[in-house]
Amino acid sequence: SRLGGEHPWRKVVTSSMVGIMAMRMWIEPVVAGSQVASAFYDTALLLVVKNYYNQTNSTAPSQALEDAQQKAVSNFYIIYNLVLGLSPLVSAYGLSKLGDRMHRKIPICIPLLGYLGSKTLLLLMILLGWPVEVMYGAAAFNGLTGGFTTLWAGIMALGSLGSSESRRSLRLIIIELVYGLAGFLGSMASGYLFIGFSDHYREGTVLVCCSIACYAFCLLYSFFVLTVPKPAASCPAKAKGAEEVGGQLPAHTEAAAAGNSQPSEDSISTRVSPSKLTIILLFLAAILYDFAVVGAMNVLPLFLLREPLNWNAVEIGHGNAAGYVIFVTSFLGVFVFSRCLRDVTMIIIGVVSFSAGILIMAFVQWTFLFYIARAVMLFALIPLPTIRSMLSKHVEGSSYGKVFVLLQLSLVTTGVVTSTVYNKIYQNTLEWYSGFCFILSFLAGCLTLVPLM
Repeated sequence: SRLGGEHPWRKVVTSSMVGIMAMRMWIEPVVAGSQVASAFYDTALLLVVKNYYNQTNSTAPSQALEDAQQKAVSNFYIIYNLVLGLSPLVSAYGLSKLGDRMHRKIPICIPLLGYLGSKTLLLLMILLGWPVEVMYGAAAFNGLTGGFTTLWAGIMALGSLGSSESRRSLRLIIIELVYGLAGFLGSMASGYLFIGFSDHYREGTVLVCCSIACYAFCLLYSFFVLTVPKPAASCPAKAKGAEEVGGQLPAHTEAAAAGNSQPSEDSISTRVSPSKLTIILLFLAAILYDFAVVGAMNVLPLFLLREPLNWNAVEIGHGNAAGYVIFVTSFLGVFVFSRCLRDVTMIIIGVVSFSAGILIMAFVQWTFLFYIARAVMLFALIPLPTIRSMLSKHVEGSSYGKVFVLLQLSLVTTGVVTSTVYNKIYQNTLEWYSGFCFILSFLAGCLTLVPLM
């Protein structure tokens, strides 16, 4: 050091500090913790609501009891999902705009605070014996603080900021993979936690406490540990070659890239100035696909609770966990397909995968057939993160929050309408064909292919 050289320990310390700073940019702990918490909460809420209406209608005959319970739970979720979906419309855009202008943590920390408060209300409802309608207020509080709409848009913005355009589809699907794996573990454990402690505590108490603890961890990590990454090739105008934009090249530029020649200036100009029609078609495809997925997934828990499957808490946890396996298979799909296929082609593969699987689900009569339907949906997660990746390549990094929250608001609004429509259709078709809603989702999935084509 005295001779002007650098001490080797200084290099080690510097390297360690750089590594720690890089780890502090990871958004994955928030994604994993919040999804485990959500899996615990979803199972707890469904079973607590079911037990509540089971006690309310306990004097009815067995078959009439089952039908009355199904309709009561369905009606509860219609209102609950309406409140949960519409309330973020008040605050989501404003929080995301504050995130773009002031600090990227705002659209992450505020929704997590709302999650913490709303889940605490469920705990109080269980312990104090409050009516189940209290959860409508919990849903409103959750939504007014941004809810999942703002939280997920904030997470996607941070993920996009820290990745180059050529790696963005993979980066976003990795976040989805973490989300799915956490949901898988949470769902697998949720049924056992619900049943295992029922003899010693009120049903659902331990499960909800675990959910609250996970959300508290996420909030503390986001506020004190998480740092915002610096933008990495976030502006479309900075894209250099054909590889940088994945599947966004026009036909003549693709041909040039295939021939190992450099794209012309005119091609680059065309590439970085996409028409508004492209963005509109991406939004339309996302909305149609979300309509198909949300509709089917909203009635699926009710479908599992009644004949012919009639699942208990553990079986529901296993079924939910099977649904999360698609996060792994979709990640592997993007990892492999992104090397040789355009983004639009990957989206089409995902849509076809979901549509085929949900068509099988419409004819499920036995448990093994349910898992076959889930297996066919192995690439069903690919479309939405890939659409987000395509959109991010056409806007400035400073606008990621606004664009993603507009897309998320569109999806949430669609989800609210879809949830209401599908629950009503499910109630009206329950007696003659309970899988009819899944056929509707199959048709909606087929319609998604039109704007993509």
